[in-house]
Amino acid sequence: MSTIRDMRAEDVSGVLEVEQECFTLPWSRKAFEAELDDNDLAHYLVMEDEGRIIGYAGVWIVLDEAHVTNIAISQSYRRRGLGERLLIELIRSAKQYGALSMTLEVRVTNSAAQKLYEKLGFVKRGIRRQYYSDTKEDALIMWLDFL
Repeated sequence: MSTIRDMRAEDVSGVLEVEQECFTLPWSRKAFEAELDDNDLAHYLVMEDEGRIIGYAGVWIVLDEAHVTNIAISQSYRRRGLGERLLIELIRSAKQYGALSMTLEVRVTNSAAQKLYEKLGFVKRGIRRQYYSDTKEDALIMWLDFL
């Protein structure tokens, strides 16, 4: 059974493996280290299976809003409900930090992620044109109003 816990500095290598597997423009080691060390708004979780990091999620708490920075599950662990578990835990964590609502951006072509977000109560509220620099793809802006 996988477990979810707060991310620590020693987790960055495992998180980078997931990041590089899941995203065409992955964050760098330095970016994750800065999030953990220098960004008081940032809160990150990791999901482990038998000591291996198989997913992670992050959020910035800005006043009473939670802004999801990343959420990813290793490809070989998808379709098991793990992304849903991770997002539910991220929502719970954001509530503990005082967030009343949560927002995120998602590629307009990422229907699987959109279905998950909608299942958990997120609604589409807008579009950020050419948001993704790798493909110039638009992003849907989604909100969960009441955590």
